Amino acid sequence: MRLKTFRAPRMAEAMARIRAEMGEEAIILSSTRVAGGVEITAGLEPPEAEPLPLPPVPAPPRLSFQPLPDGIARPLLLFGPHGGGKTLTLAKLATRMTLTGQAPLLVAADAARAGAVEQLAAFARVLGLGLVVAETPAALARALARRVAGQPVLIDSAGCDLLDLAAAEALVGLCRIAAADAALVLPAGLDAAEAADTARAARAIGARWMLPTRLDAARRWAGWLMAAEAAGLALDLAGTGTGAADGLTRLTPEWLAARMRLSDPRMKAAA
Repeated sequence: MRLKTFRAPRMAEAMARIRAEMGEEAIILSSTRVAGGVEITAGLEPPEAEPLPLPPVPAPPRLSFQPLPDGIARPLLLFGPHGGGKTLTLAKLATRMTLTGQAPLLVAADAARAGAVEQLAAFARVLGLGLVVAETPAALARALARRVAGQPVLIDSAGCDLLDLAAAEALVGLCRIAAADAALVLPAGLDAAEAADTARAARAIGARWMLPTRLDAARRWAGWLMAAEAAGLALDLAGTGTGAADGLTRLTPEWLAARMRLSDPRMKAAA
């Protein structure tokens, strides 16, 4: 607060000087009679600083949005790094199809990971769906040859390091045998450079879509967003929860922009 003392022969003159110098917002703090008149101390609060304008929230990068294949014309194969959420994502897709009247055939090509088949089998039992375990490429080919015409097929592959040449070659072979559309399942929260490298490797293997997961748990989305843009992978659905029936969200530019704005700490500070 800025303080100033005024002296004048009369109160009216002192008040006039206060209003002239300090304005109508001045506050009278004390007044005392002194020799020759009055002495008044007035105070004035400094004006509140105008808040700096917030820089605009960056729009989502240049991304492609295309519907994920339904697995009918060609099987849909999910692959990606270890622990990325492929099996749960496949179960979510199977649940969505089942709720719309379709009954997809589930294929477990992830016999290497302990518990992977059991996890998928549990979902298949709950949904009343058929499950085929294909431990070899030949077994996968036989399973696909026996599927019902027009039946969607969802294939769960083993998690792997996509930058490993042997693992990449195995996935290429799997995609060719299945004649499948491939989608990369990539968890949010990864280092941006690592995520971009993984996405580019997935594109080289044959992926054309990305299914980001754990969007509900990760605070940083730059990794998967930059990866999708760098590799040119299309977006459609994302994992936003653990529920099989409601754990997928359709991605749109509007949804992404709104979520990025809500999660921006500058927006919260301004609220």
